[in-house]
Amino acid sequence: MSAVFVHVSDIHFGQERDDRVHIHADVKQQLIADAREVVSKIAGGAAHGILVTGDIAQSGTKAEYDEAGKWLDELAASIGVKISCVQMVPGNHDLDRTMLSPAVRSILDHIRTGGPSEYEAYLSDPLTRAALFARFKDYGSFSFGYDCPLNDEAAYASEMVVTLAPGRAIRFIRFNSSLLCHGKERDEHPELMIGARQFTIPRADGVENVVLVHHPLSWYKDQDQVRDYIRSRARVFISGHEHNPRVSVDNVEQGCDLMMLAAGATVPFKSDSVYTFTYNIIEFDWDEEIDGLSVTIHPRAWSAQRTCFEADNQRLGGGSPNYRLGCPSFREVDRQGAPTTAQPGDVPPAEGNALSVEPTIEMVPMESSDGEPMLMPPSVEGYEIARLRFFRDLLEGERLRILVALEAIPEKFDEPMSQGLERRLLDRVVRDGKLGEVEKMINQVIDERKDGVQ
Repeated sequence: MSAVFVHVSDIHFGQERDDRVHIHADVKQQLIADAREVVSKIAGGAAHGILVTGDIAQSGTKAEYDEAGKWLDELAASIGVKISCVQMVPGNHDLDRTMLSPAVRSILDHIRTGGPSEYEAYLSDPLTRAALFARFKDYGSFSFGYDCPLNDEAAYASEMVVTLAPGRAIRFIRFNSSLLCHGKERDEHPELMIGARQFTIPRADGVENVVLVHHPLSWYKDQDQVRDYIRSRARVFISGHEHNPRVSVDNVEQGCDLMMLAAGATVPFKSDSVYTFTYNIIEFDWDEEIDGLSVTIHPRAWSAQRTCFEADNQRLGGGSPNYRLGCPSFREVDRQGAPTTAQPGDVPPAEGNALSVEPTIEMVPMESSDGEPMLMPPSVEGYEIARLRFFRDLLEGERLRILVALEAIPEKFDEPMSQGLERRLLDRVVRDGKLGEVEKMINQVIDERKDGVQ
């Protein structure tokens, strides 16, 4: 069975003005209904997650992410996945540009007019990194709740591994292409960079990497290095930003392919014959015949006449194009004799296809920068939803209030508070059996805030 993901990009919560408020609200609700119908036909009624390739918000503010969270919750419920099962990356609209000080702008201009050496010189300084990442404050809290934290050392991020068959898995790798954005980016004069700090994607036998990023290759000053790197380390590269859906497959070498998928905009400011409301449903599966990765896209586009989403027969090859990708990492497993689903001498499969195994999703944190493994989350039912609400729905002071009330902060505590530290303290509280108290206090804080507004 395939691992099925709904893929949205460039939703731009907060961009609506005048009559667009009502039009966009209707489009978003129609997308939820359409996704539910399509997923029910191709995945037995339930998908496995949601992919978001940036520009969730328009101005990178909490109010916009609050609305985005409500909509993502509805979408997740409609396709039968946990509301926390979302993979996302930031876009250029996901940073708060009111926090762009003259000093930070000067730093950005210097890096953008320079190259890799200037990039590394500034990014090596913790204070400079902190100033650059401060613009992602509200996005950072939002994404942290979904277990998609920004890497504050400007490296790649990765937590989700999807096992498609025994010994065959894909891993989502998240790039931040928006760190150098300040509002005047043009692909004909690329000044953005992925940076060598993100050129550290791991290799693992039996695991192929799927890169999620906002900007396509043409927007990077270091695009040649990025292209060479992903050709060697990834099998799928999914981007957004340009609002122009397209797909291609590049044969890197014999038995090794790279698929490049650029998304349209889920909610562009206006819909016309060129740019309209679009999204994708993507199936990932193990192709036993070639021991590779099968990717099937179901492109969906808005019909102005029928005012609903329907199959997009014009973009991305039309219909439901399928791509069979050569995967060297899959074949490495066989050479080492690791278990697969089709070994000689296996017990004959029962009636039906015994190879159709339900894909499984694991959140597997990568090693920290000092080589130490990250702490695994508590294996407590309900923890993921509580973590999502704790970071996504609460303000920093409200989270601190809960941690203090539950005695999570030791006496004489003098460490600087960070999201990572908050996460460790929350995990400790949950491991101590206080998940119910956490959930109760989250509800209480949100109710009090609502009462205060009223």
